[in-house]
Amino acid sequence: MEALLSWLDRRAASMAASAYQPPDESLPAALRSLDYDAYNQIRYRPEAAIWQGQAPFELQLFHRGGTQEDRVALYLVEGDSVRRVAFEPRRFHYERQATPLEEDAADWAGLDHAGFRVHYPLNRAGVADEVVVFLGASYFRLLGPGQAHGLSSRGLAVNVLQGEEFPDFRAFWLTRPAPGDSTLTILALLDGPSVAGAYRFELQPGQAGRPGREATIVDVEARLHARTDIDKLGVAPLTSMYLFGPREATRFDDFRARVHDSEALLIHDGRDEWTWRPLTNDGPPEATLLPDSMVRGYGLVQRHRDFGDYLDAEARYHLRPSQWVKPAGWGAGAVELVELPSDSEFFDNVVASWVPAEELQAGASRTYRYRLHTFDDALAVGEPLRVRRWRSGWDALPGASDPPPRSRRRFVVDFAPAPGGGEESAGTRPDLSLTTSTGDVSDAVIVPLPGGGWRVSFRMEAPGVAWDRGDPAVLRLFLARNGSPVSEIWRYPWRPGPDA
Repeated sequence: MEALLSWLDRRAASMAASAYQPPDESLPAALRSLDYDAYNQIRYRPEAAIWQGQAPFELQLFHRGGTQEDRVALYLVEGDSVRRVAFEPRRFHYERQATPLEEDAADWAGLDHAGFRVHYPLNRAGVADEVVVFLGASYFRLLGPGQAHGLSSRGLAVNVLQGEEFPDFRAFWLTRPAPGDSTLTILALLDGPSVAGAYRFELQPGQAGRPGREATIVDVEARLHARTDIDKLGVAPLTSMYLFGPREATRFDDFRARVHDSEALLIHDGRDEWTWRPLTNDGPPEATLLPDSMVRGYGLVQRHRDFGDYLDAEARYHLRPSQWVKPAGWGAGAVELVELPSDSEFFDNVVASWVPAEELQAGASRTYRYRLHTFDDALAVGEPLRVRRWRSGWDALPGASDPPPRSRRRFVVDFAPAPGGGEESAGTRPDLSLTTSTGDVSDAVIVPLPGGGWRVSFRMEAPGVAWDRGDPAVLRLFLARNGSPVSEIWRYPWRPGPDA
């Protein structure tokens, strides 16, 4: 595969040296007009899965149509042989509304596919479950054992919040695995108005019940070639949805207490400190940079994993994966978190990526290597005390005759031990560090929690902060011993609610 990757790299460089050619995404009228429901009634036949019965991995393909206009070429690699996967109607079942399409399908030569998904025995031996899906632009979604689809990865983000561009994976090459293989190699060609690139993905699916092997892992190598100057490159982007948590729940008049695919950004920095940044959906579109030239990793996390946290039997938000990015020598830059206001749980409004300090200029090339892996709530043994929950409310006694303004807030933040995190939750009371970028914090106290851990309570006043404009008050809190953090650093951008 190394020779094939080198060839793809040369091809990407050649493409970047020429003017961008938009892909041919023409579709037959019957497919172009499909709505969401009709498109989802075109189903891949499981018995037509590629490599079924010949390897632990199986491939299923996505039909083009409706909003899935992208044309993706797929190639199978076996030894020195490379074969293009042609569109074949027999691989698909056209149900109900889509039934009339079956008569036209025989004439759709050269239609290609919209993408593909890989199946593997994640949860039970002999049962092939979906483990990764490549579908739409450069998006792909990973699953570990017991998880349901939530956040997405992307091959690349370009100029997020600055006239964003969405490069496409135009073609994939998949190496046929041997019967005993537990790794699948996927190569991809990316192209967009500003950049072309060659990618290698080494997929290692997780397996339930195998200690140390539960996470699904993908090692990524991205060789990029700039066609034009790129102001803001987003490497290893993660895209997710955050609609509301307990703080915002009253705005949505919903029986559920939480609706989100991810609840926070977690960063492990070069100082061995962990920052927990809760996601928000109560302000204007915003990009937050968290600089660290030696970042050890970052990820979007779904820490609350009980059904009772969400009460959603259909979306099953308690099963959404968390995902971690582990860089390999990226140099100077920052993790950027982009949050967009949203009133829909069907809209991805969160992006986290690594933004290099140096812009990528036209004609320049760079290679980025990193590892992605799934997890549930706990990332690794030895994590510090972590944020278990937090709440805020009006700092007033019910029924008080002369209450303070609603801009005076009472915050409580609970820290609990991570699995395998040691005994830091017991013993002598730790110190606390609490600061705000604007306003005043006071009356901070720390008390032990039943069952272990610590609660920090404090008052916060920032009357000059507006709900719908300007900079928030950034609160920063952690527990410490001898001046060093023994907990995650809770970092929260506070704005008052619209009624405050």
